Amino acid sequence: VQLVESGGGLSQSGGSLRLSCEASGSTTSTYSMAWFRQTPGKEREGVAAIDGDRRTYYAESVKGRFTISKDNAKNSYTLFLQMDALQSEDTAIYYCAAQRVVAGPFALQEWPYNYWGQGTQVTVS
Repeated sequence: VQLVESGGGLSQSGGSLRLSCEASGSTTSTYSMAWFRQTPGKEREGVAAIDGDRRTYYAESVKGRFTISKDNAKNSYTLFLQMDALQSEDTAIYYCAAQRVVAGPFALQEWPYNYWGQGTQVTVS
């Protein structure tokens, strides 16, 4: 499984950005996928996740502001994270993650995911 993120950049506080993560390889629509973020000196934290049945999970800090979704195509699919009402606290490197099946209670935890993208920087000023 290969994951490639894009869409990061600079936004003013209150602005919006949309992240994309293109997944390819031995993936199916049943895979659970998620977005994590990390700032220097802090642990990676789960932001949003979506499972094979398209159930979604959000960290409390982003509920009502971020929306996770995915589009399926033959042999690949794309994960999105629409980020609205951005705050300076959202500044971080954002990572896409995937795993065959992740149970709901663990959707925003790092350990179940075996596949990771390289990350994309989001800066909110």
